[in-house]
Amino acid sequence: MSLIEVKNLGVQFQTNDGPVFAVNDISFSLERGQTLGIVGESGSGKSQTVLAMMGLLALNGQASGEVLFEGHNLLTLPSAELNQIRGNRIAMIFQDPMTSLNPYLTVERQMTEVLEFHKGMSRREARARCVQLLDAVKIPQAAKRIAMYPHEFSGGMRQRVMIAMALLCEPQVLVADEPTTALDVTVQAQIIALLRDLQRDFGTAIVMITHDLGVVAGLCDEVIVLYGGRVMEQAQANDIFYQPSHPYTVGLLGAIPRLDQGEQALVAIPGAPPNMSQLGAGCPFAERCALAEPRCSTTRPALAPSAHQPAVLRACHKSLQDMALSPQPEAQHV
Repeated sequence: MSLIEVKNLGVQFQTNDGPVFAVNDISFSLERGQTLGIVGESGSGKSQTVLAMMGLLALNGQASGEVLFEGHNLLTLPSAELNQIRGNRIAMIFQDPMTSLNPYLTVERQMTEVLEFHKGMSRREARARCVQLLDAVKIPQAAKRIAMYPHEFSGGMRQRVMIAMALLCEPQVLVADEPTTALDVTVQAQIIALLRDLQRDFGTAIVMITHDLGVVAGLCDEVIVLYGGRVMEQAQANDIFYQPSHPYTVGLLGAIPRLDQGEQALVAIPGAPPNMSQLGAGCPFAERCALAEPRCSTTRPALAPSAHQPAVLRACHKSLQDMALSPQPEAQHV
């Protein structure tokens, strides 16, 4: 049995403009020590996917499907039972550590509270454990800095504090929602290396939410590519990077600067992400796809195994042979 199994997860929000289907029929499983990357542009449904898994949707949001953790559906658990799992056996690193940390409490108080609640430790025992974790995430002078407030840490250090806090109870599953956003590239590399080391030491399974494919390449085993709240492609990371089979995935990879391409221009994806409250009946990527044909706007392609790559799931009417024969978008200087 998988450590965590998500089946046909959907997220719907009730708004003044009508229902918004932010996430539609996402399924995956996660084993111990495995890393799953969920990628896509802003608004594609990445964060809502994991917030639904954690039971943290906004009041006007509703999740459907199943999120099975050790045989229990997290979506139907009472709050009291779910609180025994969240932060303990399944932990989350939020996107912005400055808004996730309480500015009125010291780092020590915020961290020790986790262990006092979930593990029943005394304040002294909890403090000693927190210092160990801050050392593990490379916070210098951890025993001294634990008494500081969040604003006294840099952005990278605050993110390390969030990682340490998430790992206090040695969770089986760690959900990381864009943990390297707004950090400089040096700190990003350090955070990714840190997550890799911690995964090796603790055997934690990781769900990594990001729009940065470079982060995915450095950490993930399997990748889900989301667009318009739907899965465009789902495969092993090597297949995504070396043999992308969906036009949207090809577009994402083409928009990444590469050192081995010299001054070659980037291939930008034209247009903008769709309005989630006004999605049509067809493929959500149809309006921006250079390979679209009339049926793409009227009939939604099913997520199915590729004929040439059975281990790859893709949602596209075009075959890989059709894609190879179709004219590709011209490079643009961006």
